[in-house]
Amino acid sequence: MKVVAVSQRVDVLPERGENRDALDQCLVSFLLAAGFIPVPVPNGLHLRTLDGGVTQDALDGWLNAVSPQAIVLSGGNDIGQCSARDLTEGRLLDHARSHNLPVLGICRGMQMMAHSEGGELKPVTGHVRTRHTLSGQIVAEVNSYHSFALAGCPEGFEVLARSEDGEIEAIRHLSRPWEGWMWHPEREAVFASHDVHRLKQLFGD
Repeated sequence: MKVVAVSQRVDVLPERGENRDALDQCLVSFLLAAGFIPVPVPNGLHLRTLDGGVTQDALDGWLNAVSPQAIVLSGGNDIGQCSARDLTEGRLLDHARSHNLPVLGICRGMQMMAHSEGGELKPVTGHVRTRHTLSGQIVAEVNSYHSFALAGCPEGFEVLARSEDGEIEAIRHLSRPWEGWMWHPEREAVFASHDVHRLKQLFGD
């Protein structure tokens, strides 16, 4: 079974003075159902100074030790909300580029993928706690939990699916094995067979 590095959201608990990494257990179950071993990536493997420099960096060592064969950028947090997570996911994408690893970006993960390639986001309404029927190369009914959408398709990508109101719901890189989905496959009561099949195709059995 292939090892998949999975980024984590950051939950801030001021009453405890803690910043906690968190990963929905349902995402672990989804990846296991597709035949992969998920390994969460800590967000504390580097520290930034006030001027943006990195004072401590163990992420390369972590990646060398774990040697993931694919990467998932998970949902949760908006870009810019947590600099440690933004930095971690940016570095994970750098690693994927240099090692030609497949990547799946889920919701915020798709936004981060687009952002890293110069794409822009825009606020969107009618996409939180609802469902959409997709059209395009992916035709399916999916959930939706996001308040930002891609303002356009980033350079080097193609649009795979749009919602009824024309918003971009899935993208694929034209030369790298990267895809982004704005829905959360792990939040379905029963995992959709088309999501499991598509992930297997992207990551390889």
